[in-house]
Amino acid sequence: MFRYILKRLALMLPTLFGILAITFVVIQFVPGGPVEQMVQQLTKAGVSGETASVTNSLLRQSNQLSPDEMAKLKVLYGFDQPPLQRFIKMVKNFTVFDFGESFFHHKTVAQLIQEKLPVSMSLGLWTFILTYLICIPLGIIKAVKDGSKFDGITSLFILTGYAIPPFVLGVLFLVLFCGGSFWSVFPLNGLVSDNWATLSFWHKITDYLWHITLPVTASVIGSLAIMTILTKNVFLEEIHKQYVYTARAKGLSERRILFKHVFRNALIPLITGFPAAFIGAFFTGSLLIETLFSLDGLGLLSYEAVMKRDYPVVMGTLYIFTLMGLVAKLLSDISYAWVDPRINFDGEQK
Repeated sequence: MFRYILKRLALMLPTLFGILAITFVVIQFVPGGPVEQMVQQLTKAGVSGETASVTNSLLRQSNQLSPDEMAKLKVLYGFDQPPLQRFIKMVKNFTVFDFGESFFHHKTVAQLIQEKLPVSMSLGLWTFILTYLICIPLGIIKAVKDGSKFDGITSLFILTGYAIPPFVLGVLFLVLFCGGSFWSVFPLNGLVSDNWATLSFWHKITDYLWHITLPVTASVIGSLAIMTILTKNVFLEEIHKQYVYTARAKGLSERRILFKHVFRNALIPLITGFPAAFIGAFFTGSLLIETLFSLDGLGLLSYEAVMKRDYPVVMGTLYIFTLMGLVAKLLSDISYAWVDPRINFDGEQK
């Protein structure tokens, strides 16, 4: 196992490098880069704030930029260097987790991720926890009662929820429960109220849960189907194996067979996906859900970075997402070998 882990860690480096290289090459050919966008802002309405102190001096009376001024603007965004030189510099900085500064937010990428992470983490973790807490027990019951009326009714509701996109559910919830045409039960936007800092401890908790209920519900409903059906199918497969018939022939109760024998073996494929799902919960908030409920998380940050061609944010978040995904995959393989002693990645017979 130790040799396998070393091999996987060694393979992560070229994989990560290749993803960064491909993305970097692609964005070189995307029109409307940060320089072009800033020129457009300068020639139309000017800019304000921190950027204005640097770029207003580039604006001429005729609202046109000369070649010298364009050159200064390229220096400002680091585009005065050849692409290969910029890529090598970026990779060196990324090795020490220095992602640079956003072109438009005037903050470092690390600061932006730190600010947006709690929002996406709240949405992702609650979705992850509730999905596992609901799907595993429900899938077990459906497997035990396979073919029953309960199985058919729950399958109908689960597949209906799966067929409806989460953002459609979000819109429906906003109309029904957020002061639309019906009831005003839940807040319309935000993760907490404006006066959250002045609330007592318990009121802070209830206010947070009050705000997160609808976004999490919209996300969970769409996630139930796959995990529930997977759990049901895995348990059904185990229930019909020979060792279950042997245990029944020995006189063991169905409850003992289910929880002592079937449960342990059936959970193996579910547990192996746990690390990836858990780590992914920190970073995989739904863009549309965040937008609908005005939750300023990583999904919205990444989308705005792509639209504005904010390349440091695009590359920095891509680096983090890719690295965490590779680590999650490795942890999944390790957990697979941990819960199932028959698995040996070193190629030796057990």
